[in-house]
Amino acid sequence: MPRQNYVFTSESVSEGHPDKLCDQISDAVLDTLLAEEPQARVACEAFATTATVVIGGEIGLCDEARLAEVMGDVPEIAREVIRDIGYEQEKFHWNTCHVLNFLHQQSAHIAQGVDTGGAGDQGIMFGYAVDETPELMPAPIQYAHAILRRLAEARKSGAEPTLGPDAKSQLSVRYEGGKPVEVTQIVVSHQHKDESQTSDDIRAIVEPYVREVLPDGWLTDNTVWHVNPTGRFVIGGPDGDAGLTGRKIIVDTYGGAAPHGGGAFSGKDPTKVDRSAAYAARYLAKNVVAAGLARRCVIQLSYAIGVREPLSIYADTFGTGLVPEAEIERAVARVMDLTPLGIRNHLDLCRPIYRRTAAYGHFGRAPEADGGFSWERTDLVDALKGMF
Repeated sequence: MPRQNYVFTSESVSEGHPDKLCDQISDAVLDTLLAEEPQARVACEAFATTATVVIGGEIGLCDEARLAEVMGDVPEIAREVIRDIGYEQEKFHWNTCHVLNFLHQQSAHIAQGVDTGGAGDQGIMFGYAVDETPELMPAPIQYAHAILRRLAEARKSGAEPTLGPDAKSQLSVRYEGGKPVEVTQIVVSHQHKDESQTSDDIRAIVEPYVREVLPDGWLTDNTVWHVNPTGRFVIGGPDGDAGLTGRKIIVDTYGGAAPHGGGAFSGKDPTKVDRSAAYAARYLAKNVVAAGLARRCVIQLSYAIGVREPLSIYADTFGTGLVPEAEIERAVARVMDLTPLGIRNHLDLCRPIYRRTAAYGHFGRAPEADGGFSWERTDLVDALKGMF
């Protein structure tokens, strides 16, 4: 029987965090190539430090002449991301930072397995859903994201001009009877532009937004606040701490509330099962919970390079299921083609929808009209219910 009374903590980071900046650059390159050619192959990594961004990895288009043109656009793609995030610091400015491009053509030895419909690599992927928020996400990570997203909106609108792009949040949430009921500790570290501002000043700025986002009653007189607990936070972004694509995978997924297979998402086209199968696993787990078959569900998928079918499908409902896990495993395999090509087709993943995923979580977002966050749909509910 799962524990019912406990405290669980998750963290998030803002779009201006150095690692998230790199994720967004990688996914912006991916989107550019997918806009050119839906079957583009991309494995793009970025590294950022003081006044410098380095981009490398493998990319491919059938039209090699157009690929050469896109390669020339990569520095401008990176600068546009940095400008949109808001970096105009002396030592990290979108217009003056050095952008070094070391992207090259994808290995033919990797392509040969993918071109025949197989997975681009071996690996294990997990998806998770739980009924403790409307989005069927773990509450600590969902609201940690929401706080930083709201603060970014206030910063970009001009409502809070002294806030900088770099920020982190962390929520410790108390559960009672298996349900989130209270925030016991909250951490917000937010970059600011005015060196005279104190931790108390920053708390006065961020607290109204935190209260706006969190459910009523979750902040109490007993909630302990830590806002910029080390004091000033003026030097931020890659000038304060280097960034790297793929270094925030727990922030990207479930905040530690569920397993992670270890593969990062950003910068990878959907032939890479690290990304596409993780989206499929979330889609299946969410539909299982939305169908009322369990209050909590994790789905694991595993693949081998060049092999079409998943090697295994595993479900765990943590004692909350109304049907046996083995039957859920059989059901999800029947409602969705879980080959890499089947996943891409079912979720319509070969389109430029990825930069938006690279900050504030890949899951728990609303499906969008252009196909973004298609893995958050609950359109398998009727089919799953009909099997039991």
